[in-house]
Amino acid sequence: MKSYQDPAFIKKLGKKISTIASQIGDKNFKICHVCGTHEYTVSHWGIRSLLPSNVEVIAGPGCPVCVCPNIDIEQAIWLAKNGYTLATFGDMSRVPSNQGSLLTARAEGASILIVYSFLDVVRLAKKNPMTQYVFFSIGFETTAPMVAIELINNRVPSNVSILSSHRLVPPAMNLLLKQPDIQVDGFIAPGHVSAITGYGLYVPISRDHQIPIVVVGFEPADVMFGILEVLQQLKQSQPRTENLYKRVVSRDGNLIALDAINTAYSIVDSQWRGIGMVEKSGLELAEQYAEYNIRLKEDIPISSGRDIPKGCRCADVILGKIYPRDCSLFNKKCSPENPVGPCMVGSEGTCAIHSKYGGYFSLDEDLN
Repeated sequence: MKSYQDPAFIKKLGKKISTIASQIGDKNFKICHVCGTHEYTVSHWGIRSLLPSNVEVIAGPGCPVCVCPNIDIEQAIWLAKNGYTLATFGDMSRVPSNQGSLLTARAEGASILIVYSFLDVVRLAKKNPMTQYVFFSIGFETTAPMVAIELINNRVPSNVSILSSHRLVPPAMNLLLKQPDIQVDGFIAPGHVSAITGYGLYVPISRDHQIPIVVVGFEPADVMFGILEVLQQLKQSQPRTENLYKRVVSRDGNLIALDAINTAYSIVDSQWRGIGMVEKSGLELAEQYAEYNIRLKEDIPISSGRDIPKGCRCADVILGKIYPRDCSLFNKKCSPENPVGPCMVGSEGTCAIHSKYGGYFSLDEDLN
């Protein structure tokens, strides 16, 4: 694995990419990844600086807290101010909404806890049976199984409820391909998600849209191999789904996790922040677990405010239309310390990553 981080090896892959790209023609190619960790790898290792001018890597909606809609955050805040102790992950607590973030709500007296896992909530609920807890459950297919398995095995105490805000990756990929003003010539599929879903899930997308989809890991050489594979498929006019992350990802994925998701959740139409309603792209608790669904227990007020703050271009960043530097607020009014939009929050937010690493450092400069 050391070679996967070797600068000389990575630069060699860059030269191969340049050769293939020059052989295809004068066309400009946009390769979209759908994973915040991949954006970290691309920016931290200066991968864009190694690519020829006609090959571009853009970031799609791969950050789960970034695509969490304003309405879900405001529902969480309302619950934390109305008799419930709300628990969620650290990154989610800083995402701004029209009513502030969960952290600002906590400063105002709302009962909000930061946890590492749903298991933390289960343990707390057992120790404090008189306290009503709500777990703000977010993330893609990667994090959904933990809640599902606990529900299926009847290990969730009665004083725990779920506010589900899970999203599914393939519908977002399909949505990007249907946008008339977004050019996507190939996808680098998310490694974490693919470990759960398997790569077979992307085969219909490749077939229906005639587009390369390559599953890769998170080392810099992994990403370079993915870019090279996409270009080779385009050169050969043979678009397909290819798995280059065989050390983790299989065709069928984690069958136990998938079975748990299919049992505990129902697929629903869901709002994506900055994108809008995406058909069959979210997970809500299945009817048999309705007793844990906080949306059925409480008449939670629904906000009608803006999903993205005025002047913020997170929606365009999420859709891969612009880079963070193209937003007038970037690293000025909006910073990791004072985020205006969701993309400036956490380790997977595209704007937060570019604020720290720039996105375009050379490999040598970045290593220094």
